[in-house]
Amino acid sequence: MKSKKLAKSLVSAAFAASAFLAAPANAEEWKPAEPVTIIVPWSAGGSTDTVTRVVAGELSKAFGQNFVIINQPGASGSVGTRAVWEAPHDGMTMAAGAAADLGAYPVFGTLDATLDQWRLYLHVANPGLVSVRADSEWETFGDLLEAMKSASEPITVSSGGLSSATAISMQALEKAAPGIKFRQIVYEGGNPAVISTVSGETQFTAQTATEQVDMIRAGRLKPLAVIADQPLELQGYGTVPPVTDWLPEVASAPNFFGIFLPADAPKEVLDAMDKVWAEEIANSEVMKKHAAERGALFKATYGEEAAKTALPFLSINAWQQFDSGAAPNDPSKFGIPRPE
Repeated sequence: MKSKKLAKSLVSAAFAASAFLAAPANAEEWKPAEPVTIIVPWSAGGSTDTVTRVVAGELSKAFGQNFVIINQPGASGSVGTRAVWEAPHDGMTMAAGAAADLGAYPVFGTLDATLDQWRLYLHVANPGLVSVRADSEWETFGDLLEAMKSASEPITVSSGGLSSATAISMQALEKAAPGIKFRQIVYEGGNPAVISTVSGETQFTAQTATEQVDMIRAGRLKPLAVIADQPLELQGYGTVPPVTDWLPEVASAPNFFGIFLPADAPKEVLDAMDKVWAEEIANSEVMKKHAAERGALFKATYGEEAAKTALPFLSINAWQQFDSGAAPNDPSKFGIPRPE
């Protein structure tokens, strides 16, 4: 499908001064006649997979029809997302993932669809968390930072993919602390990346807190810093300091996850999703409990408000990928503004 000019529509979607969108009062009742497929473009057990299964359960209750998860990993999430884009745009096949990935795909050239061609339904933000094995000699992020500066060989860090939390976090750290030595070991998703650090295959990880929290509570991982400008409270563990305690200039913003539909899906489908998101998902005690238990921030938004919410991190990610040379395409060509 031919991409539209994104700049005008994205800026409008991102910066429109609007409150949380109310669901259309006259929304037609879309009721899927058969199970709806949600494609998770990452492996089972990772943060995207885990939270999407919770969301799917809530959507199944709201619509009276099963929302079925299919894991289709590959090419840093673009394989599964492409499968959704190439399926009929009838609302029966949805994508899941981090909103930032929708900006990363065109920058990497792995998917032509741009942000304005998707309708976003966001639910939680998962911050990146720098953690080491529980028996690691590094007790603070400052210790690890010093090791990366002075090591004769690069320190190994596990990554879930080119646009994973680790990849994005390490680009931010490298920009704030030039000269640090590290080597990313890439796995097919966040869960195997975290397990590699637990097993000692890699020396640390910066995947999401959600992906690490079980291993932290079990005493297998030791969190050193959250990639944010404020502390993270983890139930069953305590407080994790922000990376800005050591590197105040690190660029950070919430990385929101959600469900994505092609924006040209039938109006009755989008209206029904809007209504369910505003009335059911936003007030879901199941979702709120999951977020609190998994070290995530819960904030349900959709449509223009969701695009506005997602844009800060999406912009940071896209421009970091381009500036570092990892991605070949200029984000401005897709209407993604450079973060200030």
